[in-house]
Amino acid sequence: MIQARELHQMVEAIDRQFKLDSKVKEAFCKVNRKYFVPPVFAHLANQLEALPLAQSQWISSPVTVAKMTQYLELDGVDSILEIGCGSGYQAAILSQLVRRVFTVERIDVLLKEARNRFSQLELYNIFTRFDDGLRGWKEYAPYERILFSATATEIPETIFDQLAEGGILLAPMQEGSLQILTRFYKRHGRITSETIEPCFFVPIVEGTQREATRGI
Repeated sequence: MIQARELHQMVEAIDRQFKLDSKVKEAFCKVNRKYFVPPVFAHLANQLEALPLAQSQWISSPVTVAKMTQYLELDGVDSILEIGCGSGYQAAILSQLVRRVFTVERIDVLLKEARNRFSQLELYNIFTRFDDGLRGWKEYAPYERILFSATATEIPETIFDQLAEGGILLAPMQEGSLQILTRFYKRHGRITSETIEPCFFVPIVEGTQREATRGI
C-alpha cells in the first residue's frame, strides 16, 4: 500500500509540472520506477529527479520520461523503436501504450539488467537487442515511432529509412552548446522537423560495450 501511495504521489507531482494525457497518466501508474533504479537509490525512486546507473549512464527524471512519451503521440500506434534502453523504464512505460516495443542498447550490462526487469514484471511485449543503436533494428522495420533516449548530433539515414510513412521520430539533438528536443515527421517520403524545448541527455555513442570477462 505504501509503494502504491508513493507511486500515485509521484504521478500527481509529474502532472502538476507537465499535464499528462489520461492514457499516459495511467501508464505511469502501472509501472513502479523503484524496480528500474539501483537498489541504493530505491528510496529516491519516486522523486522527480534523474538518478545514476552503471557505466556512467542515467535514468531520466520521470518528468522527462513523461514528456518524451506524450510528445510521441502514441494513440493507435502499434510499434515503436527505442534507441538506448538504459534501465528499461522508458520502454516499460511505452509497453503500456503500444502493442510492441523494440529497444536497442549498446552496453551489455545495462541490457542484461533491463531484460531481467522486463521478465520479472512480465512485460512480454518488449523486445530487446544488444547492438549499436545507430544501426536501428531493420528486421522489424518500419516503425510508426522511433525514440532516441540519448542526444544525437545527427540522425543517420538508415534510421529514417526504418521510420514508417506518416511516422514520428523524437530525439534530443545537439545544437551548438544546447540540446534541443526535436520531433521529426516523415510525410510523402520527406523528413520535416520542429523543435520542442531544451533538454539534457547523455550523448549517444557508436559501437557496443560488453562486460569484461574476468580471468580465473
